[in-house]
Amino acid sequence: MEVELIEIRDFLATTHPFDVLPAEEWDQLAKDVEIRYARKGTELITPGQPAEFLYIVRTGAVETRDPEGEILARLSEGEVCGVRALIRGEALNRSLTIEDSLLYQIPAKRFDTLRKSYKQIDFFFAPMVGGRLSEAKGAVVGEQELNLLSIRLEEMLTREAVTIGPEATVQGAAKRMKESRVSCVLVTEGTALVGIFTDRDLRNRVVAEGVAFDTPLREVMTADPIRLDATSYAFDAMLTMSRHNIRHLPVVRGKDIAGCITTTNLIRTQTKSPVYLVGDIHKRSDAEGLKEVLSHIPELVHQMAESGATAHNIGHIVSTLTDAATVRLIQIAEERLGPPPIPYVWAAAGSQGRHEQTAQSDQDNCLILHDSYVDAQHGEYFARLAKIVCDGLDTCGYVYCPGEMMAMTGQWRQPLKTWKKYFSKWIEEPEPKALMLSSIFFDLRFIHGEEALFDELQDLVLEKCLKNRIFLAYMAGNALTHQPPVGFFRNLVLIRGGDHNRTLDMKHTGVVPIIDLARVYALSVGVKAVNTHERLMLAMDRKAISQDGAMDLRDALEFISLTRLRHQARKIRLGEKADNYLEPEALSSFERSHLKDAFGVVKTMQASMGNTYQAGRF
Repeated sequence: MEVELIEIRDFLATTHPFDVLPAEEWDQLAKDVEIRYARKGTELITPGQPAEFLYIVRTGAVETRDPEGEILARLSEGEVCGVRALIRGEALNRSLTIEDSLLYQIPAKRFDTLRKSYKQIDFFFAPMVGGRLSEAKGAVVGEQELNLLSIRLEEMLTREAVTIGPEATVQGAAKRMKESRVSCVLVTEGTALVGIFTDRDLRNRVVAEGVAFDTPLREVMTADPIRLDATSYAFDAMLTMSRHNIRHLPVVRGKDIAGCITTTNLIRTQTKSPVYLVGDIHKRSDAEGLKEVLSHIPELVHQMAESGATAHNIGHIVSTLTDAATVRLIQIAEERLGPPPIPYVWAAAGSQGRHEQTAQSDQDNCLILHDSYVDAQHGEYFARLAKIVCDGLDTCGYVYCPGEMMAMTGQWRQPLKTWKKYFSKWIEEPEPKALMLSSIFFDLRFIHGEEALFDELQDLVLEKCLKNRIFLAYMAGNALTHQPPVGFFRNLVLIRGGDHNRTLDMKHTGVVPIIDLARVYALSVGVKAVNTHERLMLAMDRKAISQDGAMDLRDALEFISLTRLRHQARKIRLGEKADNYLEPEALSSFERSHLKDAFGVVKTMQASMGNTYQAGRF
């Protein structure tokens, strides 16, 4: 293989998502890639013109703007542009180089083949082409660009810079680097930065050149190094480091040294995106490894909440990470126990089932086993599998359900026929406990296993609900027990006494009333979806709820959920544990007013549902 092709191949092999491709695909793709050198200001994508290529930035930088000229994204080494234009066949936005750039171009047909042939490639680009994560309205599209454009360098500094004087010896600098576990030292005279000495300098300028170890640093350091102010963005650092081919960048505040950014810091920033985290999850081999990956979720929620992502989208992303961790734990369990003796389904309930998880979630799950299940033959296997997975989820931070609604509880690890009996009894005899269980298990979502088993149970449940309107009336009554915290005169009704005195419970009196309403509307017309937003929209389409009512509830859900998420993000930022208890004083008058409006919408829709079911109009 020619040297140029080897360079392209090696670049693709270390650039996500192309790094997931098999080796033979790298070889072929390197041959198919077209190389383009573009001067600063070159227009790559023109609105209204056919799209021909997916562009990968090898060096340089590219900027994309909408038809009004507003910047949408800035892309640097390893990032791509042109995805949406390729899918549409025509560009809506304009992309041009903002530096002299080297680009790798993948022809449209070749890109389409990659997406169809490799699920990982299609999953990565799904947020950009209208897939399951596209509802963020641009807030999470291109997560790497978003993080790099919004994070300032001062937020990335985790330790003080390691410094040394210019008269220190090379050996002294190497010892300092070893003791401090760093890959460079900043060379200072007084408080002034005069140079930098890195592990690369040690290799190339000292060892390779046979320079004596007692040589002063002044003779081998990089003098007057490039630096950026602490208020600069991570994207600026990436551009600077790429442009000058450096791996260490001193950060200053005025004339004072603030620290040093490395390429490792930037990679960590990028790898906190959901797509990278999912990929990392599937590489881990135990619960502790998964815990390490999932420890980034609170910070991810904070970044998304502060960057304008919708609560609907954040819930989907966080739940998708939980799904990935659950599947990986199931795989680990099967690797230990051997293949399952009979088909089964692992299903999630609660907030994970609804795709509505936040930074704080417990676990709700169950096992649906094939009807060939015999306890004496299969019981131990599935009990052990459930324990491995539930214990693993607890290790990862998804604490055990206080009500033991988990697959490791024997009652919720049963064959399909037993699950059918459960639901039939709950629907036909809707006493209080049955209504409570219904509220949890009517939000079931398939996670792993034999999906046909899940579909069979879901079809039965929806059919029985449609035929049993008395049950729906009881469900409606149960939904009205969670009242939003707003009084007759639109005053906020706060918790009185206890650990959460003078706070609002943004879960049980905030989002739960809307979840309950949406569940009843959906079940009344046979909607399979369990996500609250989707239930409202589909119930509206089937005339179970008016368009105005559905839209108002949707907007109320979004505002209340986002307020809750931002509260949790603030707690996380302060190093505190996220919770659902919000002090109204933390809100602006604008936010408090809109929160009252949102609660008012819920109260109005609860009254409407109450009138409908009490009057028998169902």
